[in-house]
Amino acid sequence: MSLLFADAGFEVLDAPGVSRVPPLGLLESLPEAVRERALVWERHVREVETGRPGGPDAAGPPRAEYDPQTRTLAQREEAKAEELSAAGMPTSAVTVRRMRARYRQDGVWGLVDHRATRPRSVLGRADERVVAALREVLEAGRERSSGTLGRLRMYTERLLAEQYGDGVVPLPSSATFNRLVHALADGRGLLDSARQRRWRSARPAPPFVPTTVMAPGELVMMDSTVLDAFVVLDDGVVERPELTIALDVATRTICAGVLRAKGTRSVDAAQLLAQMMVPAPMRPGWAEALAMEHSVVPYERLLSRDARLEGAAARPVITPQTIVVDQGKVFVSSSFIAACESLGISVQPTPPGNGPAKGHVERTFSSINTLFVQHVAAYTASHTGERGKDAEGEAVWTLAQLDDLLQEWILCGWQEREHDGLRHPMMARCALTPNEMWAALVAVCGYVPVPLGREDYIELMPLKRQKINDYGIRIDYRTYDHKVLNPYRGEPSPAADGLWEIHYNPHAPGQVWVRLPKPDQPRGYGWEAVPWIHHTLISTPFTDFTWQHIKRTVARRADRAQHEHDLALALRELLERAAAGQGTRREKVVAARARTAATDGAVWGILYGQQPEAGALEPADEDVFDDSEDDEGPLTDDDAVGTWSAEHAQPSDSSAAPVQEAGVPVPRRAKVTVYDPFEESLQW
Repeated sequence: MSLLFADAGFEVLDAPGVSRVPPLGLLESLPEAVRERALVWERHVREVETGRPGGPDAAGPPRAEYDPQTRTLAQREEAKAEELSAAGMPTSAVTVRRMRARYRQDGVWGLVDHRATRPRSVLGRADERVVAALREVLEAGRERSSGTLGRLRMYTERLLAEQYGDGVVPLPSSATFNRLVHALADGRGLLDSARQRRWRSARPAPPFVPTTVMAPGELVMMDSTVLDAFVVLDDGVVERPELTIALDVATRTICAGVLRAKGTRSVDAAQLLAQMMVPAPMRPGWAEALAMEHSVVPYERLLSRDARLEGAAARPVITPQTIVVDQGKVFVSSSFIAACESLGISVQPTPPGNGPAKGHVERTFSSINTLFVQHVAAYTASHTGERGKDAEGEAVWTLAQLDDLLQEWILCGWQEREHDGLRHPMMARCALTPNEMWAALVAVCGYVPVPLGREDYIELMPLKRQKINDYGIRIDYRTYDHKVLNPYRGEPSPAADGLWEIHYNPHAPGQVWVRLPKPDQPRGYGWEAVPWIHHTLISTPFTDFTWQHIKRTVARRADRAQHEHDLALALRELLERAAAGQGTRREKVVAARARTAATDGAVWGILYGQQPEAGALEPADEDVFDDSEDDEGPLTDDDAVGTWSAEHAQPSDSSAAPVQEAGVPVPRRAKVTVYDPFEESLQW
């Protein structure tokens, strides 16, 4: 029976009308005078129909002129019209009859003067052609620099002239035009700052669904930003470093952070992956309270599973499953994707220019700025309008010192700080710290250690695929050669494309690593380090950023071999001049970044308790190995095919990988047939 009466298609024929509940919300939105007039009419209509203003159940006898027992309905309507007219509200019996009909149909809402309920346009009586032109001008200015209302008026007038002719559609007065602009733009943020307009245009279409993760590593966000503080590089060069972090959304843990002089490269992002999955060692000078054994983390139970946790700092060890990154070259590069593939990590790029899609890490950068960076000497503030008089002159910390302070602050200032977004299901009113949240979730989700070693570090480096020629391997006017290459000179590799796999560190280009056949290895392949033929000329560390500077300043006047020797000599002279405090400011900056990258700490050696080989030092700036100057044929040149391939998907404790068996060279970007994250990001 309830379903029958609730159905919209069911109706009882010849039944009395069902009274409706008055729309009280709409009544409250009306002007008070209009609402009071409707309520007064309700009392009059009730008195005409029942004889009592309060309805048939009201106490007291009806007035004689409205008594239903002695007066007809028509007489009562006439009496009410006369009464209202005498009270100063001219009314006819027809009007009373019409109000009765409205009341029966719509209740009190039918007695409302509906002239007050008509929707009012914020545009008033503006010409629709002017409104359309102004909307077009406002939309076209989303990505432009901010301007005045006068510029909007000029552009609108110009657009109207192009569409309809000069003077055909006149613009309203300046005051009316400005009100029209605010009516169209304020609600959509079209008059906000350029940064806010870009943010709104990049924001995905609502409704927004909150990100819900229930396990550590289920969703990790990575991003880079320029730190709002100056540091002192070698030779007194002062500049702002760049910070790259990985944030676990489930626990809000800063899994790892890399601070670089300038220009984070793909090798830095790959190193960040390794730091996340390896326990962070305690550094000299840190308080004992920062050790994992003194934290809320279940240290004893985890130590039985992973012996590397002994003496580790109180930072969770998290293996990511999905990493959300932006469309920056670092995070969509072939080397970074290859590193993620080798570790079984899915990469999900966000739509281009869409900061809100990775809002957790963006908000974390803001917290780092307010909780840590603003207390650092040479703090620059977020923009120049808030910067002090001589912030650059206040710089006292070197990059290594600031990085040490940052890593210590992450342990004691972030991991032990309550986060309002972290709540335990059994303690919903209590905010947890990232370490407490990880301790709660790891008890449910478990902990699986991921061993990484020297071979894994090489696997995480950027790679190229190219031929081994008689003169060795040439990359960007640098020739790498060693006797271990003798059996393979001019020979194609066993891979389908015939090219050899070469890994490199753009921050220490003194040598490369080549995967060569080794029957004694478990998988039949192993790594061989091949040095640069002119490495004996250069005793000072340098990076590919330094090499590019030399290439731009030294003109080629001889053959390839002689030009490479000239570049090596010019590089040595540059580094020697910079070490002696001579040279231009640009040369000092170039050399300072190179030395800083080489001396800010061998992180990989610290992580694995061993020193890396020569060349396996820390990063600096540009990754330009993808550009080769050779122009011979495809089978005899050194053109590299930047790629990432399935040969990286191997157990982490292996030093060799199987040869690619595909029929064609692997493309630079993965071509996934079922799910393409790059295409998916454009649909957000």
